[in-house]
Amino acid sequence: MKANREIRAPRVRLIGQTGEQIGVVPLYEALARAEEAGLDLVEIVPGANPPVCKIIDYGKFRYDQTKRERENKKSQHQVKVKEIKLKPNIGEHDLETKINHAQEFLEAGHKVKVTCTFKGREMAHPEVGLKHVKKVCDSLEKFGTPESMPPKMLGRMMSIVIAPGVKKTKDSSMQEVPLEQ
Repeated sequence: MKANREIRAPRVRLIGQTGEQIGVVPLYEALARAEEAGLDLVEIVPGANPPVCKIIDYGKFRYDQTKRERENKKSQHQVKVKEIKLKPNIGEHDLETKINHAQEFLEAGHKVKVTCTFKGREMAHPEVGLKHVKKVCDSLEKFGTPESMPPKMLGRMMSIVIAPGVKKTKDSSMQEVPLEQ
């Protein structure tokens, strides 16, 4: 943002300190009016033809602008992706505990990535891992919606991302779904 002598346009559209439109004036006249008022000439819209300048207190203007930016940043909610890791031979109670954690994450507004990792001979039976991932998705259907069906198989890992909020999808069942490899 340019102020006072940094402005290079020969003519500017001037707005007074109370917000009234003064019109298109030469730059030297706009600078003289700003000095007369004891304020600064600040370029508000540099892309316009001619650029729009306003007579204001530059320090106060910058302070208000940074304050507004901080307020906007506070009101933004950052969605984080939390990960729940499973194994094909996970116990029933352990699975329930992981489902409860995933439910808490979804209620807090975070996405949940459910990952089932296979080792060694476990790769021979990916349907066991699919069964666990399906159970997690079914248990969390009241709290979130899977982003893509069926779960993706990437190397030795099967994963699916569940987004918070319930949305109706065309095919919400995972029955008779072939594994992607």
